[in-house]
Amino acid sequence: MDAQDRVTEFFDRHDLGGGPAYQALDLASEVGEIAGDAAKSTAYGERPDDLAVKTDELGDALFSLLSLCNSLDVDADEALDEAIEKYETRIDARDDPGSRPDES
Repeated sequence: MDAQDRVTEFFDRHDLGGGPAYQALDLASEVGEIAGDAAKSTAYGERPDDLAVKTDELGDALFSLLSLCNSLDVDADEALDEAIEKYETRIDARDDPGSRPDES
Protein backbone atom coordinates (compact mmCIF):
# COMPACT_ATOMS: atom_id res chain seq x y z
CA MET A 1 0.00 0.00 0.00
CA ASP A 2 1.50 3.36 -0.98
CA ALA A 3 1.35 6.49 1.16
CA GLN A 4 -1.66 7.96 -0.61
CA ASP A 5 -3.61 4.72 -0.16
CA ARG A 6 -2.66 4.68 3.54
CA VAL A 7 -4.13 8.17 3.97
CA THR A 8 -7.29 7.11 2.12
CA GLU A 9 -7.64 4.07 4.36
CA PHE A 10 -7.12 6.20 7.48
CA PHE A 11 -9.80 8.69 6.38
CA ASP A 12 -12.22 5.88 5.59
CA ARG A 13 -11.56 4.05 8.85
CA HIS A 14 -12.13 7.18 10.94
CA ASP A 15 -14.92 8.65 8.77
CA LEU A 16 -12.98 11.87 8.20
CA GLY A 17 -13.73 14.42 5.53
CA GLY A 18 -13.67 18.15 5.15
CA GLY A 19 -13.28 18.58 1.42
CA PRO A 20 -10.60 20.22 -0.70
CA ALA A 21 -10.88 23.74 0.75
CA TYR A 22 -10.41 22.41 4.28
CA GLN A 23 -7.52 20.19 3.16
CA ALA A 24 -5.78 23.11 1.41
CA LEU A 25 -6.05 25.26 4.54
CA ASP A 26 -4.81 22.39 6.69
CA LEU A 27 -1.81 21.94 4.37
CA ALA A 28 -0.99 25.65 4.58
CA SER A 29 -1.17 25.44 8.37
CA GLU A 30 1.14 22.43 8.51
CA VAL A 31 3.68 24.03 6.17
CA GLY A 32 3.50 27.11 8.38
CA GLU A 33 4.51 24.96 11.36
CA ILE A 34 7.54 23.74 9.39
CA ALA A 35 8.42 27.34 8.56
CA GLY A 36 8.08 28.19 12.25
CA ASP A 37 10.49 25.42 13.19
CA ALA A 38 12.91 26.67 10.54
CA ALA A 39 12.64 30.28 11.63
CA LYS A 40 13.10 29.46 15.30
CA SER A 41 15.99 27.02 14.88
CA THR A 42 17.94 29.31 12.53
CA ALA A 43 17.21 32.60 14.33
CA TYR A 44 15.20 33.67 11.29
CA GLY A 45 17.92 32.64 8.87
CA GLU A 46 20.87 34.05 10.78
CA ARG A 47 22.20 30.51 11.46
CA PRO A 48 21.14 28.41 8.44
CA ASP A 49 23.38 25.50 9.47
CA ASP A 50 21.28 25.10 12.63
CA LEU A 51 18.10 24.25 10.72
CA ALA A 52 15.97 21.80 12.67
CA VAL A 53 12.52 20.64 11.61
CA LYS A 54 10.64 18.05 13.60
CA THR A 55 9.97 14.89 11.60
CA ASP A 56 6.41 14.72 12.90
CA GLU A 57 5.78 18.17 11.40
CA LEU A 58 7.07 16.94 8.04
CA GLY A 59 4.80 13.92 8.42
CA ASP A 60 1.82 16.16 9.20
CA ALA A 61 2.48 18.20 6.05
CA LEU A 62 2.84 15.07 3.94
CA PHE A 63 -0.39 13.67 5.39
CA SER A 64 -2.17 16.95 4.62
CA LEU A 65 -0.79 17.07 1.07
CA LEU A 66 -1.89 13.50 0.38
CA SER A 67 -5.28 14.29 1.92
CA LEU A 68 -5.63 17.23 -0.47
CA CYS A 69 -4.65 15.03 -3.41
CA ASN A 70 -7.32 12.56 -2.36
CA SER A 71 -9.93 15.32 -2.00
CA LEU A 72 -9.17 16.51 -5.52
CA ASP A 73 -8.94 12.98 -6.92
CA VAL A 74 -5.32 13.58 -7.94
CA ASP A 75 -2.78 10.78 -8.06
CA ALA A 76 0.16 12.10 -6.01
CA ASP A 77 2.72 10.00 -7.90
CA GLU A 78 1.48 11.35 -11.24
CA ALA A 79 1.56 14.91 -9.89
CA LEU A 80 5.14 14.37 -8.69
CA ASP A 81 6.15 12.92 -12.07
CA GLU A 82 4.65 15.97 -13.78
CA ALA A 83 6.53 18.34 -11.46
CA ILE A 84 9.86 16.56 -11.98
CA GLU A 85 9.37 16.62 -15.74
CA LYS A 86 8.65 20.36 -15.57
CA TYR A 87 11.81 20.98 -13.52
CA GLU A 88 13.89 18.82 -15.87
CA THR A 89 12.64 20.85 -18.83
CA ARG A 90 13.53 24.12 -17.10
CA ILE A 91 17.00 22.87 -16.15
CA ASP A 92 17.64 21.66 -19.69
CA ALA A 93 16.51 25.01 -21.10
CA ARG A 94 18.30 27.36 -18.71
CA ASP A 95 20.16 25.46 -15.95
CA ASP A 96 17.59 26.62 -13.38
CA PRO A 97 14.52 24.80 -12.06
CA GLY A 98 12.80 27.98 -10.84
CA SER A 99 9.68 29.37 -12.45
CA ARG A 100 9.41 32.73 -14.14
CA PRO A 101 6.47 35.15 -14.09
CA ASP A 102 5.39 34.11 -17.60
CA GLU A 103 5.30 30.39 -16.66
CA SER A 104 2.80 28.37 -14.70
